[in-house]
Amino acid sequence: HVMLASSINHASTHPLTECTNLTTSQIHQQHQPTIPTFIMTKLSLALSALAVGSASAFSMNMKADTGANSRRDILQKGAAIATVIAAPAAANAYAVPDLLYPFEALEPYIDAPTMKIHHDKHHATYVANINKATEGKEEVDILELQLNALEAGPVRNSGGGHYNHAFFWDEMAPPDQAAKSKISPELEAAIDKAFGSVDEMKAKFEAQAAPGAVFGSGWVWVCVSSDGLKLVGTPNQDNPLMKGVTDEVMYPILGLDVWEHAYYLKYQNRRPEYVSAWWNVVNWDKVSENFAYVSEKKAGVPVRG
Repeated sequence: HVMLASSINHASTHPLTECTNLTTSQIHQQHQPTIPTFIMTKLSLALSALAVGSASAFSMNMKADTGANSRRDILQKGAAIATVIAAPAAANAYAVPDLLYPFEALEPYIDAPTMKIHHDKHHATYVANINKATEGKEEVDILELQLNALEAGPVRNSGGGHYNHAFFWDEMAPPDQAAKSKISPELEAAIDKAFGSVDEMKAKFEAQAAPGAVFGSGWVWVCVSSDGLKLVGTPNQDNPLMKGVTDEVMYPILGLDVWEHAYYLKYQNRRPEYVSAWWNVVNWDKVSENFAYVSEKKAGVPVRG
């Protein structure tokens, strides 16, 4: 532990701590915890210790006449204030979440090079752009940004791209794990009601994902609407959470990226083959969780990052 007198003697050598240039006797004269000057002096010391980055300085033993609990409270409050001061508004508010599995884990259906480029480059670009677009603004959860994204300029593509990809990674699993995952009875009943059966839903989904249905780049979704489950195709990085993209705001429980960067290294122009193979890595446990969450909350699924 660094003694208070030692900290004060060295304080004047650093520009960040000039405000604490007091003698020990002066500190003792001002030791009453009800005097604002005394409290501010301790806060200044805590802030200075954080700025210098010295763990030992931060844990200094203040020999004032106040009790140990009071000293501890003051230091804890000082550290909290320093943290708030040090963190700018919405600086790098969003981040690319780590995958829940290795890049090669989805082989042979989605190849490792595609996963690495898709995650580390494409998704990272969307995150960098949404951080740039929201720099200096109040931090808002990425899910909340979706509703009015069409009116928010770069938020539409970069914010949509971040949400869509974060959603996409977590609904997939290695083939052996995906094969063991189960569609919940509640979700299966909803699928049967909307599409006839799980197999019919898959067939209609693949038709919606075909190049003629989603021309160019986009996504295909299974969503909860006000009238049960629906299939929706969206262009670029739009999604059904965005007001104005579809007839009503809907809540995705399953989504597939049909941009070429998601499959071209392995499948080239054979998008239908990619879509058909993708079912082998769908984690139905996660999709069922999404359905249960959306059905209860009437809101979009939160994502990591």
